[in-house]
Amino acid sequence: MAIKIRLTRRGRKKKPFYRVVAANSGAARDGKFLEILGTYDPLKDPAEFKVDSSKVDKWLSLGAEPTDTVRSLLKKVSHLPEPAQQ
Repeated sequence: MAIKIRLTRRGRKKKPFYRVVAANSGAARDGKFLEILGTYDPLKDPAEFKVDSSKVDKWLSLGAEPTDTVRSLLKKVSHLPEPAQQ
């Protein structure tokens, strides 16, 4: 199975808080994951996004694909390299 870097929802109703995790693509959204890479709190002003860059680099080098949301968050903190132009 492919590995995805994605968000899992935590918190309570109307107060979301997310963990950034590496998980198998077939696992449930809030199900089993391989490793916690960071957190994302959209309710703070500005939204707070923290990741362990060494862990993210490790999973990206192993072929993990970030979801669209995680990709945009990683770009905002200038962690994700731009794709090569062809």
